[in-house]
Amino acid sequence: MIKGLIILCEQSNPDEAEREAASLSAMTAEPTGHDRLDYLSFVDFAVERTRQRLPAVDPGAMRLVLTLHRLTSALVYDLESAVHRPRGLSWPGFRVLFVLWLVGPLESKRVAELSGMSRAAVSALVNTLQRAGLVERGQAERDRRVVLLRLTPEGEDTISNDYLAHNERERSWAAALSPAERDTLVALLEKLMAGSAAAEAKRRF
Repeated sequence: MIKGLIILCEQSNPDEAEREAASLSAMTAEPTGHDRLDYLSFVDFAVERTRQRLPAVDPGAMRLVLTLHRLTSALVYDLESAVHRPRGLSWPGFRVLFVLWLVGPLESKRVAELSGMSRAAVSALVNTLQRAGLVERGQAERDRRVVLLRLTPEGEDTISNDYLAHNERERSWAAALSPAERDTLVALLEKLMAGSAAAEAKRRF
């Protein structure tokens, strides 16, 4: 009786059996070229596969944003690993020092705004930078209740030397484009940053 029920159940679910067999076959199949993909070349693959699965998507917009995101991530990783980490700085730490270097003493909330980080992240970073002797906290002259962040002399020297190496790496990246191409790219990126979606994002910073 039990054997008969098992046979009946197996016969009544042929589709499920086929799906399981197909799934097992896909899991054990030889690689089809995906192993040749890397972080940047994945963009073309992602756009094409997404178009196949979701024909309604805008492939041009997807390619633009995915390319920008991946290129920016690769660039930041390269700058941090090749320039800042060997000098004892993280990428976020560099951003804080860079803002204070250019603007001068600022409240923590302004450093967060100009560096594109949260106040909590800046506060934690400043604690680390202060222990390293690169940043100090002090009271504002006009309002003693206001606490300002400023670079120490050692912090000034650190960011000055660090940015010289940073700019050398920037030049390596920029060398792929002619001066005219760089100007065109910057103009297009500025236009993108002035768009409505960018304006909406800025309000959430």
